[in-house]
Amino acid sequence: MRVDLQPLSIMIDDADIAEWMNQGLPADQTSYENAAILIYCLRWPLMVDPQGQGLRWIKNLFTDKLVTLRYNSKGYLDRVEAAVRRGDTLLLECVEENIDSILEPIINRNLIRKGKIVKFGDKEIDYHPNFRLIMQTRLANPHFRPEIQAQTTLINFSTTRDGLEAQLLAEIVAVERPDLEKSKFEVTKQQNEYKINLKKLEDSLLARLATAEGNFIQNVELVVTLERTVNTSLEIEQKKIEAEKFSQQIDRTRELYRPTAIRACIIYFIINDLSKIHPMYQFSLKAFRSVFLKAIDYAEQSEDLRIRIDNLIDAITFASYSYIVRGLFEEHKLIFTIQLLLQILTEKGEIDMVELDLLLRNPQEAHAGSPVEFLNEKAWGSIKALSLLQIFHGLDRDIETSSKRWKKYVESEAPELEKPPGEWKSKSTMQHLCILRAVRPDRMLYALKLFIAEKLGKKYIESRTPDFARTYEESSKSIPMFFILSPGVDPLKEVETLGKKLGYTSQAGKFYNISLGQGQEIVAENALEISAKEGHWIVLQNIHLVRHWLPILERKLERILETGQENFRLFMSAEPSADFSTHVIPQGILENSIKITNESHT
Repeated sequence: MRVDLQPLSIMIDDADIAEWMNQGLPADQTSYENAAILIYCLRWPLMVDPQGQGLRWIKNLFTDKLVTLRYNSKGYLDRVEAAVRRGDTLLLECVEENIDSILEPIINRNLIRKGKIVKFGDKEIDYHPNFRLIMQTRLANPHFRPEIQAQTTLINFSTTRDGLEAQLLAEIVAVERPDLEKSKFEVTKQQNEYKINLKKLEDSLLARLATAEGNFIQNVELVVTLERTVNTSLEIEQKKIEAEKFSQQIDRTRELYRPTAIRACIIYFIINDLSKIHPMYQFSLKAFRSVFLKAIDYAEQSEDLRIRIDNLIDAITFASYSYIVRGLFEEHKLIFTIQLLLQILTEKGEIDMVELDLLLRNPQEAHAGSPVEFLNEKAWGSIKALSLLQIFHGLDRDIETSSKRWKKYVESEAPELEKPPGEWKSKSTMQHLCILRAVRPDRMLYALKLFIAEKLGKKYIESRTPDFARTYEESSKSIPMFFILSPGVDPLKEVETLGKKLGYTSQAGKFYNISLGQGQEIVAENALEISAKEGHWIVLQNIHLVRHWLPILERKLERILETGQENFRLFMSAEPSADFSTHVIPQGILENSIKITNESHT
């Protein structure tokens, strides 16, 4: 048995992967495995697909043979019934955690009467043997009922680092070197087609040999056909080798831009985790891509490729930072920025993971009591824990024997602006932070800001109020603006001021301002339709007050934001939830909007 045998190679071959890549499947191992599972699983697949990449591939895979239907859309159950009767392949998009129980007999394939009938609600319907169901959810971390998990095959299509890195690399090379990316696309497509054609020829050859009757050596027609097939196969194999050589030449140049894609990938996955801090912090891959591509255009040009790449990395980092922090509360901005810095330094290999662990955990070591009066019991426990490591060996003894110098440092008004005394001055910034956290944790906030300024630049710690007029330029008919409300701040004034300047006023019939509450949903829907059609501005205030209507709004916006007139603009506002359990704003609304927080500084 081969030591390097991969289970995936038993299910699929290079030709399958090549065809899937042509259909838009991301080029990474996890995606290949997901695709194979989806095609060969016995239970109906349920895709966890927050970025929609699996959805795009499925639509290309089945093309016109696919019936696409959004879960809970108007009349969707009637269309599900029709698909079951006809034997369609049904793609049910955006399913929710609590899947309607009426679908369970279909999901579980509870067939009755010799497998020809299935119960659907209060009736029994014909079940076509060719019927196939594929479900998809955009929820990043769904909690489906145990019975749903048991009845389906859960497949995680969430974007992987390798997959996203490859996509972002292709996008940046397409902008910087369109000739190169075009050649890469064409040669990759050629390689895929060669693999597919070779597989077809092999299958054809085996089929002819298997069906040949009598002495096939004397069958002139068969021998000629086989010889032609072998020659064609050899020609394709030679072309495949040449294409691979050319592809390697292209890749050597493309690889020069990889640091840019790596940086963007790091930033995206940090952004993707922000929802763990607060449920309002939802950002889509589509929105991030838009920021990424704009940053490439804004980056300073240079004929020196190394300088250009450094400029691209700086531009992408700061553009992403600026896009995100304007939608974060003050208390979370430093968390995001320090996480960004630590991830960047980790990727560069400039951080010792043991030291990072010390900084984050600030462990305590048991001791008999602090021998110096300027350090309390907890601080001395931290010093003893640090002293166990070789890099901090002798720190505890030095503090005892040189207590005068250490007392001056510890009791300094701003110790983060100084270096620890004696031999500890020569330690790295990270090591200084570990010591400072042990002896003066109250100054860590200021120390971290200095650390950020040192490594990333002062612009990453400067406090700035979002410029609404500038932010508005980033919006479009398909990208709304979403204000996360704070007490004492009224963002509507800025919207009205800019609207007046640009000619969008209620007096001119081009500005609608609707404060949501009981009975205002129909008014809002009508105003949305008119605004989208005529290219007007509309403000929907306090949407958190109409929780029951928000799923309807989310579905309506999916259509309106794509079909609206170019000048159409939508502004929404809502109060943030106190915790995750009371959060009501749909993920789709938050992900596709530019988020702005304006907190009162009084």
